[in-house]
Amino acid sequence: MNQNLDTVMDDIVLPKKVDVVVIGGGIIGASTALSLSLKGLTVALCEKGPIAGEQSSRNWGWCRITKRDPRELELSIKSVEMWREFEATYGIDTGFRQCGILYAAETDAAMEAHTSWLERARRVAGDTFDTRVLSSDQVAMVLPTASRRFKGGIYTPTDGRAEPEKAVTALVALLRSRGVKVLTPCAARGVETSAGRVSAVVTEHGVIQCQSVVVAGGAWSRHFCGNLGINVPQLLLRASVVQTTPVEGGPDCCTSTGPFAFRKRVDGGYTIANGFSSISELTPDSFRLFFLYLKALKTESGQLKIRFGKRFFEELLRRRSWQLDEKTVFEEIRTLDPEPAGSDADIAFEQFIELFPQLKTARIAQRWGGYMDVTPDALPVISGVESIPGFFIGTGFSGHGFGIGPAAGRLLADLVTNDQPLVNPHVFRLGRFFDGSEIILD
Repeated sequence: MNQNLDTVMDDIVLPKKVDVVVIGGGIIGASTALSLSLKGLTVALCEKGPIAGEQSSRNWGWCRITKRDPRELELSIKSVEMWREFEATYGIDTGFRQCGILYAAETDAAMEAHTSWLERARRVAGDTFDTRVLSSDQVAMVLPTASRRFKGGIYTPTDGRAEPEKAVTALVALLRSRGVKVLTPCAARGVETSAGRVSAVVTEHGVIQCQSVVVAGGAWSRHFCGNLGINVPQLLLRASVVQTTPVEGGPDCCTSTGPFAFRKRVDGGYTIANGFSSISELTPDSFRLFFLYLKALKTESGQLKIRFGKRFFEELLRRRSWQLDEKTVFEEIRTLDPEPAGSDADIAFEQFIELFPQLKTARIAQRWGGYMDVTPDALPVISGVESIPGFFIGTGFSGHGFGIGPAAGRLLADLVTNDQPLVNPHVFRLGRFFDGSEIILD
């Protein structure tokens, strides 16, 4: 992916000691580091490659409450509030625009599913969010240049979009201004313990003493935690996105039609993706975790394309345990940059032009792929680890991480400091997959 990321200065000069080390320089890691710093803790953030080099710069850029799993709805509401406040509070530009998000219904069944979600969401969060049902005429007012009518939809005018290519680097600049040590390229190899609790993080450049560590490694979290005997059940799904050239006269509202979704970019182009399709590449972990994912496989089988290829053998040969003085895979693979599944994204682009024919001069400027870290229930792990005091995990965001990242980081910081949590963290605990006990699946 040819990312147009703002420059983040390399720094590999380690502090001797901090209160907390955050592993992972994406939206979750940066947000966690910011919240910890605001609580007065000293923090170091370690990133093995470029800041936001993986999924945090490859997502849709939606910051939404609409159609969230009701169990993460409160976290989503808090996060959208934080996205709106970043510039006013800290003077940073994440590209956030409150443009509204629309889920348009092509069929009666889709309309029923949207309204059913809204009813469930109201039972959870009452009137704390402003999602509303739209009629066919009202959808036409939101998308006035669309070439066809929709049955209706649901719409949240206070939802918005941010720019993945600049949001995390803006947060990192803020972190540095606050004295947070941002270390990159600096791969964390593992964690040392003393008297059973976290005492240091070992990196490729040396050791940082600390009282707590937060692993926010996205696609790499399971592998990192596995070396400590911690089983984090997540698999990777590959999705693809296209970016168009700038074009005039298009819709401003982020929209999902079902078959495809889009958002307008600050450069005047559009980010467009297939609304549902993603690729599940079989790996050894696919079999190790098969029974945990069985329910999800039955539910989502129509949206998954199962593939068998070189990733299976790459991960089969990858060491699952290592000594902390050894070079690791985190130093060998600085950035995951998968090939886009061109047909999925290109079909979505064609559908977009069909819906908005006045934008036919738009051309595909870029295609890219990314790996989403997905848990069996598609909810993140935001949790401490009972067996290792001082060890915390923020991963498995299942394609939702960018939008809920700011509040997820705040919740992680609350767990680290044992403060009143932003929202009830019980549903996000790691132990939910194992009936409250951590087990290792070999």
